[in-house]
Amino acid sequence: MRVKICGITNYEDAMLCVKHGADAVGFIFYPKSPRFISVNNAKNISLKLPPLITKTGVFVNESAQIINAVCKEAKIDLAQIHFDADDDLLSKLEIPFIRVVRVKEREDVHKFASTYRIVDTFVQNYGGEGKSVDLSWFDGVDCSKIILAGGININALEKIKRFGFYGVDVNSGVELSYGKKDIQKTIDFIRSAKS
Repeated sequence: MRVKICGITNYEDAMLCVKHGADAVGFIFYPKSPRFISVNNAKNISLKLPPLITKTGVFVNESAQIINAVCKEAKIDLAQIHFDADDDLLSKLEIPFIRVVRVKEREDVHKFASTYRIVDTFVQNYGGEGKSVDLSWFDGVDCSKIILAGGININALEKIKRFGFYGVDVNSGVELSYGKKDIQKTIDFIRSAKS
């Protein structure tokens, strides 16, 4: 199972994730997030990371122009579109992207089923509240193109694994405080997800 650690705000946490086997790290460019990072700080971290680690930028209610500019400047590999972007905006992106499906009900897990997507719980503030998707909604669903997010921690992993998700996207579940990762939680989470 692939692992993305989101809410990275410093180089030490980024390298902690990389060293212990994370596949991707996430930088949140949403100013209202307690884990917001500036373009310049994200760039300084990105430039120091080894190759083959996907650097993801999380965007909420931004234009294609801004998303393109931020990704280019901050050396981001993948734009995470955490809002209901229309096809016109997506067609203007100059970087690979992945949609976030914010689910309110069981039927929502089937949205964009032909593409890789992140499935997260709907909350008014666009994530960061540690709320989980009802796992029963995935019974009988092909989860091979779903990256599960929202309220994930090491205790939830064993329940999650049976669904065959492509990956997991964790943030608060491995934190010491907003924007600062807990070393042991991060190590244990990645190790368990990969086992």
